[in-house]
Amino acid sequence: MLEEPPRGGPRIERTAVRRVLGDLTCYEAPVRSALERSGGGWSLSPYRGCELGCRYCAARGAHRRLGLDAGVGFDSAVVVRPDIGRRLRVELASRWDGEHVSVGLGGDCYQRAEEVYRLMPQVVAALREAGAPFTVFTKSPLVLRDAELLAGAPGAGVVVSIAFVDEQVRRWAEPGAPSAQKRLELVAELGERGVACGVAMAPVLPLVTDSADQLAATVRRVAGAGAVSVEPRVLRLPRGAREWYLAWLGERHPRLVERYGELYAQGADAEEGYVRAVTAQVLQLAARYGLGAERPEQPLPLALPGHRQLPLL
Repeated sequence: MLEEPPRGGPRIERTAVRRVLGDLTCYEAPVRSALERSGGGWSLSPYRGCELGCRYCAARGAHRRLGLDAGVGFDSAVVVRPDIGRRLRVELASRWDGEHVSVGLGGDCYQRAEEVYRLMPQVVAALREAGAPFTVFTKSPLVLRDAELLAGAPGAGVVVSIAFVDEQVRRWAEPGAPSAQKRLELVAELGERGVACGVAMAPVLPLVTDSADQLAATVRRVAGAGAVSVEPRVLRLPRGAREWYLAWLGERHPRLVERYGELYAQGADAEEGYVRAVTAQVLQLAARYGLGAERPEQPLPLALPGHRQLPLL
């Protein structure tokens, strides 16, 4: 069902066409720029917001800048960029410099809205035709729909996020995401279909999923699924994500809130010594289980996701 933009309210509601898909509201907005600088390369996001509802998602702040709710609104109101395929072709020909492209940092590019809009085949085709090396970030089995396209694209790969394998934590921290087991099966299936697939252990949640046993269990099962690489990332808490995550933490683990205040006293990133220790531990486990620390084509971007603010539209 399509609805005309209201006269009042946030800018996105005044400039976008609103489509209601059950409990999900989609704001169809024109694309000003498809490719955006991210770390040493480029990023693009067909969707802003994500119905998977991960409490920790660093992209929540972009919703706030659009005048939308960064809490439950991030999970239930998604900005869709219907013309991103056309705009991407123009920019690949005019301003792309050959650097790696990361796809889906602003919201899972294979979330439910993709079943309706089917933007990713256009994106993958454009990148493939331009010969651009790219990586798709997702938690969703819907990526299998495009496995043939991805397998036929030189320099393409998929990174599936599996931060932990504790299902109880998953139900609270990633309420809309597939279980870790389903994502491990996805990794294996992608490999069988000829798609290079790595895993992002992102994010490791301090004092919640960072014990030696938890880290070892995750890396062991990732290796067993046939991932070609694993890359750890400790939780980041930029504005927008910070408030939402800490509210959840206070509800589930109130005794940890004070320690989080200490770990994140300097801003969005955890204390440097803590990050180094966790990263080293995961990389040691990766070596033990025969996993690389990087995917074959490119290292994971520094903004996975959040080191650089993504554009609004």
